[in-house]
Amino acid sequence: MEWTGACYADKPTAEVHTWIAAAPAQVWALVSDIELMPRISSELQSVEWLDGGSGPALGARFVGRSKHEALGEWSTTSHIVEYEPPRRLAWAVEDPQHPTAIWRFTLEPQDGGTLLREWMQMGPGRSGLSFAIDRMPEKEQKIVFVRMREFEANMAFTVEEVKKLAESARTPGEESL
Repeated sequence: MEWTGACYADKPTAEVHTWIAAAPAQVWALVSDIELMPRISSELQSVEWLDGGSGPALGARFVGRSKHEALGEWSTTSHIVEYEPPRRLAWAVEDPQHPTAIWRFTLEPQDGGTLLREWMQMGPGRSGLSFAIDRMPEKEQKIVFVRMREFEANMAFTVEEVKKLAESARTPGEESL
């Protein structure tokens, strides 16, 4: 990610992608399993469906508990705002109309496998990062840049872990894709 000089109000975004030698349905089973995510994330510690839910659906809610060396521990409630199996899953953090962040996985069939993208947008709703910016407004662009770099690195790790899991789940003797 290159320096953009973005401010929080600019709603900066990051995206990573990878090609996976597995069918979209197989990749979808992994990315739509939010309970898998804490095992492949350095920041997300646990997730739990709310309102008696047991899986993703439009409008479903889940709480995520996170931990970061510099930011401490926190929990957020996310709302599924896009749900199109096996193509798209997105959730808005906190208020779906004014989220602190939006996260999205998109899957598309490509070359006998799946192109997996993970995308996120920071803001526009206030988040924990807003408090750091409030304390050091002159450093807002640097704070945003550093956090976006962290998101990008974590997302790259996530999609690579999904790739490993999906590709290792292929049955023995399955032809190479």
